[in-house]
Amino acid sequence: MRVLVPLAQGFEELEAVTVIDLLRRAEIKVLVAGLMEGPVKSSHGVAILPDTTLDAVKDQDFAMVVLPGGLPGAQHLENDPRVREILRRHAERGAYTAAICAAPKVLASAGLLDGRQATCYPGCVRPEDFPRLRLIDQPVVVDGQVVTGRGPGAAMDFALTLIESLAGRERREAVESALLRTR
Repeated sequence: MRVLVPLAQGFEELEAVTVIDLLRRAEIKVLVAGLMEGPVKSSHGVAILPDTTLDAVKDQDFAMVVLPGGLPGAQHLENDPRVREILRRHAERGAYTAAICAAPKVLASAGLLDGRQATCYPGCVRPEDFPRLRLIDQPVVVDGQVVTGRGPGAAMDFALTLIESLAGRERREAVESALLRTR
């Protein structure tokens, strides 16, 4: 099983790295794809070298596509026609789509949140722009094959929910236990 994490300039590093790290700890293959070649700089100046480019993998199938938030990263993802096409194609075939923080707006703009419940960073998705979306004030919301997260503070719960969605509760608990999380 493979997961695609597209990275755009200005992504939120806490959300991206937490998802990539925890999914890899769960032995899920994660492919990080930059919108362009070379390092991608986060909204706070951290540079990450993606595994590949989006062009190199845009026609491949994945079990899940995960969009990290951050600004202007989420706006770059939303404005990229390749990202919208990948999301639509994966949703049509029943694969998971996931987004956190400002990135649920990318899912909404692609029409993937119509008639669904989701969460996002406050103010990133305006209800009047997406009247068929029901925004929920929760750290993580799962609605069918769509998983959304509220913001950087929810990144670990978001990533653990992605593990559970893909690999089951037992795998999630194994990864979570090794993290020595306190509640």
